[in-house]
Amino acid sequence: MSSTEITTLIGPGSRFEGRLVFEGVVRIEGELRGEVKSDDTLVVAEGAQVHAEIEVGTCIVQGGAVFGNIRAHRAIEVRAPAQVVGNLQAPQISIEKGVQFEGQCQLG
Repeated sequence: MSSTEITTLIGPGSRFEGRLVFEGVVRIEGELRGEVKSDDTLVVAEGAQVHAEIEVGTCIVQGGAVFGNIRAHRAIEVRAPAQVVGNLQAPQISIEKGVQFEGQCQLG
């Protein structure tokens, strides 16, 4: 299994509420509300709606919307046309031109 192979998918039209704890790569294309914890990778796809406090190894927001704070142990990538309302904390943070971002960034 490669490090980018998706191990779990919350697909379009799906809704998850609660605490999500996982290993591997989780891709969200639907709606998630609650809390996310992992040492691995979370991918928020275009069209996804995430209302959660997120603490993961790596978080990649590929055009979806995240409402809540994101803390990553390795990196956070936010790609257009994503929307993020919340604070970001990670050793590496990248935000593309065209992203709607409201919050603060903390490196480290």
